[in-house]
Amino acid sequence: MTGDVPAPDQETAKEGSDASIAAESSIPTSDSDEQQQDASSKESNLGSDNDARLEQLEKEHETLKSQYVRIAADFDNFRKRQSRDQDDLRLQLTCSTLSEILPVVDNFERARQQLDPQGEEAQALHRSYQGLYKQLVDVLKQLGVAPMRVIGQQFDPNLHEAVLREPSEEQPEDMVLEELQRGYHLNGRVLRHALVKVSMGPGPNQETSTEVADQATSVAKGEEATDTLQEES
Repeated sequence: MTGDVPAPDQETAKEGSDASIAAESSIPTSDSDEQQQDASSKESNLGSDNDARLEQLEKEHETLKSQYVRIAADFDNFRKRQSRDQDDLRLQLTCSTLSEILPVVDNFERARQQLDPQGEEAQALHRSYQGLYKQLVDVLKQLGVAPMRVIGQQFDPNLHEAVLREPSEEQPEDMVLEELQRGYHLNGRVLRHALVKVSMGPGPNQETSTEVADQATSVAKGEEATDTLQEES
């Protein structure tokens, strides 16, 4: 009687085939190992390249930053230097212009001292003149011009120019006695030196001069007596 049970040889062959397939699937191949190693190596190299590139970029950033700071400092110094040069040039032009105007102011002051209006018409003209002079002085004040006060001050070569020197019983040596031409400041800077007369201090004492003269006379008489004795001998 025949049944559906497989033959023993067929079952053995089937079991051997399944074991072989399982063994092949459980053991990795050498090609797969090499691919994994290559992938790991590529990832490692890529990471190293990225680190090196990042370091290079950081160095370039620091270099550019230092260059920017230096250029900004140079530009700021240039701007300040240009501003100082412009201020100096403006001041020089102002000083040059005002120096040409100051003689006109001197003439106004001389004329004011000499004028002595008597009639009504002369007084009206004098008032007009005073108005013009005051307007000129106000303009100079607005520009920062101020006159020097030198009478009774110690002589200072940075401010004054000594034109005359004379003895004085009232003022000690190197004191300003008289202002011959007014000096002016421009915002604290000397615009024009003042021409002044300076004291030499008290003159020689009269008693001292008399004593010196008597000594000279005595010496002269002594020399004459010596000459006489020599002649007699």
